Amino acid sequence: MRAYSRVVNYQWMEEKLTAYYSLLRDYAVGGAPGGWWPENETKSELRRKEPTARQILKRLDPDLADFESEGLEGPYGAMHAIERGLGILADQEEWAANLAPEGPVIAADQLHPWVWASASTLWDSGHYRQAVQAAATAINAKTQAKLGRRDVSDDKLMQDAFSENPPQPGQPRLRCPGDPADQTIRSRQRGALQFAVGCFFAIRNPASHEEGEWEPQVAIECLAALSVLARWIDEWEVVSAA
Repeated sequence: MRAYSRVVNYQWMEEKLTAYYSLLRDYAVGGAPGGWWPENETKSELRRKEPTARQILKRLDPDLADFESEGLEGPYGAMHAIERGLGILADQEEWAANLAPEGPVIAADQLHPWVWASASTLWDSGHYRQAVQAAATAINAKTQAKLGRRDVSDDKLMQDAFSENPPQPGQPRLRCPGDPADQTIRSRQRGALQFAVGCFFAIRNPASHEEGEWEPQVAIECLAALSVLARWIDEWEVVSAA
């Protein structure tokens, strides 16, 4: 999930798994014949550290997070899962270099703050469609606040905000920076209108009304599109009626 979520601290993950593994190994030594392990301070510490270890393994390989630390295998089942997780961490750079073509990676935490701040919690919990919906909702609210509009929302708000028509009383517009007579600036203004409305028709509406989960790749592409829109709204000038 490295390509889709915020920057992951792999060193921290390795340190946590190594510490947990060391505790497991120490505890295993104290086991009695027949598979009985005592209740002691080490076992209590293992229980405290287990949730973090499971979350790390879930990021690396969800199957590894299903280990049993207090079953018939005792700590050995958990040790086997941690060993595999540490192996993934140790070799991940080689995997990236040798098993996939080089290409750009979307750093989600570098998307526009309106988008990622709204989407990140839902994204991290695996609710990708809802994360896109939350980002679009945030853009709508931020646009309303910037333009001082509460009477329109969503696609209608985008139509009014990016309209090439002169601003009307109570209906300010967003204008692309630059000379409004310049052909490129006029083209950007016209394209932004179509893009903004399209984002709400083709991204926001499905994210709000469809059922089921979206694939992460689909969702991150939608967030990237919404990030472009958010930057325009954030950076473009508000022009009001004289």
